[in-house]
This record gives sequence, structure tokens and C-alpha cells, in this order.
Amino acid sequence: MKASESVKNYQSERRMYTNYAARAIKKVCREIGPRFSGTEQEKKGIEFMAEELKTCCDDVNIDSYTVSPKAFLGWIPLSVTLMTVAAVLFFVGQFLVIPALFFGSVALAVICLFFIITEFLFYKETLDPFLPKKTSHNAYGVRKASGETKRRIIFCGHADSSMEWRFTYYGGPKLLIPVIGGSFVGVIFSTVCSIIAIVMSFVNSDFTASLAMDILSYINLGFVVVFLVALLFYDKRRIVEGANDNLTGCFASIGILKFLQDNDIRFENTEVIALCTGSEEIGLRGAKDFCEKHGKEFSDVETVFVALDTLRDYDYMAIYNKDMTGTVKNDAEVCKLLKEGAKIAGYDVPYESIFFGASDAAAVSKSGTSIKAAAFAAMDPAPARYYHTRLDTHENLDLKTIEASMDICLETLFLYDEKGLNV
Repeated sequence: MKASESVKNYQSERRMYTNYAARAIKKVCREIGPRFSGTEQEKKGIEFMAEELKTCCDDVNIDSYTVSPKAFLGWIPLSVTLMTVAAVLFFVGQFLVIPALFFGSVALAVICLFFIITEFLFYKETLDPFLPKKTSHNAYGVRKASGETKRRIIFCGHADSSMEWRFTYYGGPKLLIPVIGGSFVGVIFSTVCSIIAIVMSFVNSDFTASLAMDILSYINLGFVVVFLVALLFYDKRRIVEGANDNLTGCFASIGILKFLQDNDIRFENTEVIALCTGSEEIGLRGAKDFCEKHGKEFSDVETVFVALDTLRDYDYMAIYNKDMTGTVKNDAEVCKLLKEGAKIAGYDVPYESIFFGASDAAAVSKSGTSIKAAAFAAMDPAPARYYHTRLDTHENLDLKTIEASMDICLETLFLYDEKGLNV
């Protein structure tokens, strides 16, 4: 049976839960406000979602876990410091002809690359042990099967919101991309220059005193300006509302279970869960903790995880089969399930790759558990100017996109109940 065949006036019902999501988002934004990881506001947001889940679930739980909120983007000021010192060492080493300083320059550049790769590219907790700790929370509600549970599906959104990204707000992708690109070019350039200087100091000492090396040292020093500009990347004093990113994902997930509850729909063999994670914006910490705590528990039957993120831009609805800046593959079967669910709902949704950043699905796909994950989002990947800025407010929602996304998720849910992953 299709979701659209499950109740009379399905379109009106679907719109009702879209409006529910919009009202709930506005309530959280107005009464609780921005919700950075580990803050009292994030906790209150999770608790509000738990109360909503109690109206449509058999079991509701809140998990707590320890995080280091300053760690995930902490590599930015650290890298700026390291690369500035590296550029100065290279410059001084060149003009005073002290090869040992080239070794110091390349060492600092390599350390910088290590933190960029581990923290940003692979979301490892490299800096976390060295920074202050806070407590974050996840909430999840379970709607049990009426009979024997043979399969399970989890819809997930994240409840926390981000610090503002200044360059996205002031210039969108036209400013953000050059700053990020220029910074990475600077790091690579400095590393390569230092290596060349070290090699040539052994092979041809005259080369290190050449005009070419002088020019390289000035260019390398010039990148310090780029690094210092990058230091302004985020504003820790301004936490955004995060209405689209990602209260839309949270309340779309809860809305799916409310649809089932209010229409007295309980699947015989399919358990349905809505999960609202914390600390997604600081490296998917909430999804990681969920997998650590419940990965084995949910390995009893086939379990599917669908991350819903930023349901805002109708023309950019996509199923993400590659995640974490393209380094993680999400599950092909779950992606196909979403694709077929979208077709039933009347949408031709493409597969895409998250080329910058990650979703909670990536944490699940990397967790080593048997849970199979994929992500669904509707956001201009440019990125949009509201992404991680003060423009992401409850006044900037798009009901058409939320409704289409919920329609796709409901059809995916009913299809999964009927056929599992054999679609």
C-alpha cells in the first residue's frame, strides 16, 4: 500500500503535518532560540522534541554524552597560527640562509595539514581531548510494530545550530569559496616550498640563495594575509536560529510518526523511529554517540537510517549517496529505496555527493554497525546565503519543500514496510 492510499484526503493530511512542522520550528526559534552544542538551549530543544515524540511513540529516550564544542572548528585558528609562523620561518630561513628553519616551516605545515585532514575531512576527534567539555543530548522515539519486528527505519534530524559563517553571510559562495580555496592553496604552497628548499639545500646550496627562492619566500609570506582573513571565518558570539538547518529535519521526522499515530497506522513488522541528534554541527558527535550506544541493539533486524537535513530549496532536493566531502559512500540500497519512494510520490530526485561537509548519515555509514544509511536534503549546495547565517530563521521556511520532503519520506516508509530493501 502507498502512503497516499493509506488515508482519505492524503494531500490535506500531508499539508497538516507540514504546517505542524512549521509551527513547531517557529515555537523553538521564538521560545528557545539558537542551540549551539552543549548549551542549555540545545538541551531545551531536545527536551521539547522528546515531549513531542511522547505524543506518537511507545518509548521515548534522551541520551547524554560528552563533547568538546570548540574542537571541530578549532583547527582554523590553530592552523592560522601554525601557517603564519611557518611562513615567517621560511622567509627568515631564506634571507639568512639557515636551512634548519626550512625544517621548522615544513614541520608546522605538516602538523597543520594533519589537523585539517583529521578534523575537517574525516571528522576525527583530534583536538577534543585538549579542549573544555560540555554535555550534549540526543532524543529518540520508537513506534513499535504490532507483531514481530522484522525491520526498522530511523528518520533523523539534528537539533543543534551553528555559529555564523561570516563569509557566507556577507558574500555567499562568491566570497566563501575564494577564502577557503585560497587558504588551502596557501597551506599546500607553503608545504611544497619548504620541501623544495630542504631538498635543494642538500642538492644545490646556490639554489636556496637564488632569485627564484626569494620570489617564493615573498609569495609564501603574502599568504599570511589570506590566513589572517580566514581567521574571521566564524563568529562564535552569534549562533544562528537553524530553522532550516536543521529543525526542518527534526520536525519532519517527528511529523511522520504523528501522521502514523493520528491515523492509527501501525505496521505489523516494521518499527519506526524518529531521532533528533545534538552536536551535528561540531562533527556529527550526536550520531556517533547514537551508533556507539545503540548500534549493537539495533543489529537484531535490518535497520535503515535516513538523515533529513535542511529541507528548504525545492529545486535542490537530492539523495546523497556520497558524504563527508565525498569520502564516504552511503548505502546503495537505502539510496535506491529513497529514489523509488520519491518516484511513487511523483518526484525524480537525483543522487548527489556532499562535496563540502557531511550529514549524520556519514557517521552511521562509518560506524561499523550493520545499520544502513543515506541522506536526503533540499539545499542549494553553492551554498545558499542562509546556510549557517542569521538568515536561517523561522521566517525563511519553504512549506512547499517541507511538504514534498515529507511526502517522499512517507512513501519511502510505506514502500520499505511492504518490500524492505528489495525495491
